Formats: sequence, structure tokens, C-alpha cells
Amino acid sequence: MSVGLEQVRRDWTRLGATEPLWAVCVDPAKRDGGWDDDEFLASGRTDVDPAVARLTELGLRPEGGRVLDFGCGAGRLSNALAAHFDRVVGVDISAPMLEEARRLDRSGGRIEFVLNERPDLSLFDDDSFDLVYTDLVLQHLPPDLAEGYVREFARVVRPGGALVLGVPESERRTFKGLVFRYAPWPLVAWAQRTLLRYPAPMRMHTLRTERLAGLLPQARVVASDEYWGGDHWRHLRHYVAVDG
Repeated sequence: MSVGLEQVRRDWTRLGATEPLWAVCVDPAKRDGGWDDDEFLASGRTDVDPAVARLTELGLRPEGGRVLDFGCGAGRLSNALAAHFDRVVGVDISAPMLEEARRLDRSGGRIEFVLNERPDLSLFDDDSFDLVYTDLVLQHLPPDLAEGYVREFARVVRPGGALVLGVPESERRTFKGLVFRYAPWPLVAWAQRTLLRYPAPMRMHTLRTERLAGLLPQARVVASDEYWGGDHWRHLRHYVAVDG
């Protein structure tokens, strides 16, 4: 395991063991176990249902099918995806997160949760999924690792399948956005742990559309929709067709 990935594993193992639901869906009002299970899962449907409708509108939605939920955490989106597709595989680097995901599984056995501590997706064969879905995950990885996983997404999706990739496009020109853009990562990590009392720091970086498209030469970015922002980031959800 690379040094960068090992640090990600340690941080998200601590977050999963301490505040799994809050770490997945950060809300100051939900610290210290403030998320109700049903409310947490409902928030996943709020995110996934419009994205699946958009896939259908673009003519990209696979029928039935097998879906990879990359960076599944506590299974918030995995459960929502299982309402639309036949099988879901949720993969994460944090064993405590996956324990929480199995506790919250409402799919009747149609979700499989898998621990992956590798800097690739070699656990899965080529062309083994109809859809890869990941949302607000890649920004927590060192950029070289995030880009490597994007390349892997195109490998594991069958020709004619699709990717849904939710990532920050850019920092907003606000105080918080500019801190993330210009402050050294060790300083940001210190502030998160010390001032904000995070159990472990959460790395953040952007992935611009032009760079994303360059990582996917065998695929086409069909649409990029702004869907969430806050005062830190401008987020885009990319809908990508994997060419047959």
C-alpha cells in the first residue's frame, strides 16, 4: 500500500470507528451521533434518485444491472442505488465504515460490501459492472490516487455502460474556499483536528472537467451538472458514457 493510501486508510478507519454517519454526511448539527438511521438513508435517496432520473433522460441508464458504489462509506448511497438496480457492490477502504454499512443494509441481500486497501480495483474483472457511481469521495484522496481510480472505473465498466462521478470542480472565492486552495495541507489538517475537533482530517482537492475527460480516453462526458456548492466548493456531477 502506498504511503498516501495508508494515511487515507488510517484517517477513515478512525472516522468510521468514531463518527461514521457524520463523517459521510458532515453537518455541524449532527455531531456526536446526531444522525438518525432512517434520516441518513433518506438523504442518500435525495442524492441518488435525481441522478438516476438524469441518467434516464440522457439515455445512459443501464437496465437492471450491477453497480459499483466507490467509497461507499456507511452505505448511504448503496441503499439508494439498490432501489434502482439489481445488484450493488459497495467498496471502501475503512473496515469500520463497512461494518456500519452492513448494519444499515436495507436491501434484502442485494448489496455486497467489500474492503479494498489497494490503489486500484484489481479485485474486479474488466467489464464487470454496468455503472460506477461515486459522489464526494475522490476529493478525499491524494490527486494521483484519485486519478488512478478514475482510470480503473472505465476498465471495470462494460462497453455501453456509464459512470456517474460527483467531484468538486473548483474552490469558491470565499474565505473557506481560498483557505482550501492556498493553505498547506498540514495546516488545514491541524485546523480540522484542533479547531474543528474532527476525529481525523479530511483531505480535499478539486478535479476539473478537462482533466477528468483526459483520464477517460475511451469514454465521453455527456453532461456535467452543478448540483451542490455550499461556501467551500463548486461541485459537478459528471455523466459519462463508456464507449462500446
